[in-house]
Amino acid sequence: MSQVLLIESDRLIANNLIEVLQKAGFEVNWQVDPQAALDIADSGPPGVIVIDLVLAGRGGIEFLYEFRSYPDWRDIPVVVFSSLSVEELKEVIWGFEHLNVIEYHYKPNTTLADLARTISRILQPASA
Repeated sequence: MSQVLLIESDRLIANNLIEVLQKAGFEVNWQVDPQAALDIADSGPPGVIVIDLVLAGRGGIEFLYEFRSYPDWRDIPVVVFSSLSVEELKEVIWGFEHLNVIEYHYKPNTTLADLARTISRILQPASA
């Protein structure tokens, strides 16, 4: 079973997303605190990280730069699922490729099913 590390401060969104992802066959480890997410990743790297960029205590971009500072974690794909629009991210969006951000989903325009399909595509690519 592929593991998803979900870093999301909104309990309702997290619970709903966990339900959708578990039904899709994924194991989900949900963390609110970015430091706790680092500790979880240290115990076993996830297949993908789904992160909101608005987090308590530390921003998602700051977390991603710290996460990428560990050589073993540089290739783990990241899906950003945030209420920050592209316009609000214009100062940092250029760094998404460097941070291995595979997809960006704007919460108001994304269903949880859409997000689950993105994660499925990343974790279970089509056979060649």
